[in-house]
Amino acid sequence: MTRTAARFAAVVCALGLASAALAAAPAAHRISVRIEPDTQELQGRDRIRFDTARAATLVLSSRFRIASLAVDARRIDIAPKLVDGMQHLRLPAARRIDLAWSGKLAPLDPSLDHRDTLTYAEPASGKEGTFLPSGSGWYPAVDGALERYRLELDLPADQRGLVPGQLVQERLEHGRYRASFEFRQPAEGISLMAGPYRIEERRLRTAAGTKLRLRTYFHPAIADLASGYLDAVAGYLNLYERWIGPYPFTEFSVVSSPTPTGFGMPALTYLGIDVLRLPFIRATSLGHEVLHNWWGNGVYPDYAQGNWSEGLTTFMADYAYREREGPQAAAATRLAWLRDYAALPPGEDAPLARFTSRTHGASQIVGYNKSAMLFFMLRDVIGKDAFDAALREFWTQYRFRIASWDDLRKAFEHTSGKDLGAFFAQWLQRSGAPDLRIVDAKAEKSAGGWQLSVTLDQGTPAYALSVPLAVRSATGEFTRRVALTQERATVVLDVPAEPLEIALDPQLRLWRRLAANEAPPILRDAMLSERPALITPGADAAVQAAAHELASRLLERAGASTANPSALLIVGLHADIDAWLAREKLAPRPATLAPAHGSAQVWTARTRDGRVAVLVSARDAQSLAALARPLPHYGRESYLVFESAHMLERGSWPAQPQVWRLKAPPGAR
Repeated sequence: MTRTAARFAAVVCALGLASAALAAAPAAHRISVRIEPDTQELQGRDRIRFDTARAATLVLSSRFRIASLAVDARRIDIAPKLVDGMQHLRLPAARRIDLAWSGKLAPLDPSLDHRDTLTYAEPASGKEGTFLPSGSGWYPAVDGALERYRLELDLPADQRGLVPGQLVQERLEHGRYRASFEFRQPAEGISLMAGPYRIEERRLRTAAGTKLRLRTYFHPAIADLASGYLDAVAGYLNLYERWIGPYPFTEFSVVSSPTPTGFGMPALTYLGIDVLRLPFIRATSLGHEVLHNWWGNGVYPDYAQGNWSEGLTTFMADYAYREREGPQAAAATRLAWLRDYAALPPGEDAPLARFTSRTHGASQIVGYNKSAMLFFMLRDVIGKDAFDAALREFWTQYRFRIASWDDLRKAFEHTSGKDLGAFFAQWLQRSGAPDLRIVDAKAEKSAGGWQLSVTLDQGTPAYALSVPLAVRSATGEFTRRVALTQERATVVLDVPAEPLEIALDPQLRLWRRLAANEAPPILRDAMLSERPALITPGADAAVQAAAHELASRLLERAGASTANPSALLIVGLHADIDAWLAREKLAPRPATLAPAHGSAQVWTARTRDGRVAVLVSARDAQSLAALARPLPHYGRESYLVFESAHMLERGSWPAQPQVWRLKAPPGAR
């Protein structure tokens, strides 16, 4: 996700700012900042200019003291208004504001997990890293405005740092590292990163002829990964230039973080050290963050009307890479999206138009998965050529401008010649999804072959759907799409041979609620449950402590009432878990998850009354404690095997498509 997007979305939603106001001429900052990571001290000066005199409100964290403030070279004293830890300074109309400030940053907290970093907004510093998020109030931001800037950074000689933008110069001078950066385009905010980095640089001319500087700012422990990351970035830049249009910046950097961060910003991505070590990141998440330089950091979503950029980026990055692997991998991704949605408690669903940024698992399911599926279904409706042409047109028209879902819709309408108003309205403005089922099917012999009548039900309210039906006969299989616009309707198909069975949307090309057999249980069922209950068979105190720590990290409502629980988390040692399953008269542990396989096994099952149970079986308390950090990252899995914190094996229980059988095939019993 884009870090600046999260901050700007909050500003827009809180203040109800109009797009026209945000599209006004941006503020221009000239910032110099000195940081001492050892003591967490920060000193800064900023000169802010506007094209014309205007009133402005500056926002600065209350952890800082304002040393001086002047408007149009006239010193003034204004009592700030404190709101949620921020100083709001409402200033009279002026063309220039000068401000000096200083204070102590928060100490770097290496214990943060990824879920914490999504909402953590404190400017923090330490020898292993400094991160000043754009929404943290580390500099005097102009409330509700886009911003251009030039920034001079001053750090100890053993540190290196950067902000999004073009590197103008860097040097070692008088025992200090100094670097200058410039961002000439309107930006949503300024984030700053620093650390004991080793820098590797490569110059690149892309396939489109763009000259770029690529860099890695890596901690020494992972410096050997730099070359592979630079190769991967170059490949993604070429891919998206051909697909969309020219890369909008002069450089791209991959920056390591001592915490499990995962953020995209203009011209860079900031990823945790442990994340960067994962072998699959270069083939997945890295491309997602590169693409954000077009969607999110190149065209800005109109957050007051919803954030389209995360879904479009997910579709053109994460999902596109699976499509390249083949149809089976792509279908598995769509199943994962729908599986996640099936785990979403009804009260957590919300219209896609309300999504602004990801703060928890539920918001990701709507803002990333449902949004990506919208673009997948749209491509089915208008065709790939019109879809890709609309993206190029949209990029050309809205580069470094704010654009809404409506603006995006108009681009797709222009290239396809179709009225897409109803399509976008039903997927953006409604929460929920069609509950699509085959409720009856009959076949009759006809003069030219067979007539197949299929009755479909989708629940209420009705969506306008093009439903894929796969029909199997003795002579072969074919797929037809049928229109469904009512809550229930019967469609008639002419088929050449006697139909044996019908499968409903077997390739999962529609956003819908899965039937029970289509949705085998996964960890996320319990993670997102409204009323999860922790059960710890066995009385060992160390196991009990480890189980409660695991629950606090795994469950989004770990403190929820356990009266009438909607899902169960059962945690214990091998013998205790097996004894609990026997007492509850549930199926024993799967044979493939024997206690001898790894130090811990995790799997999902259903209780006799249909609730999801997640079972965590460990060799000892130490093995159990080792799961607290990695396990929350595997919500889409049905089973896992770990050796300490290292995942050895994972997978999902097989899903069964909805099939209506009219007649058993020849030879079947």
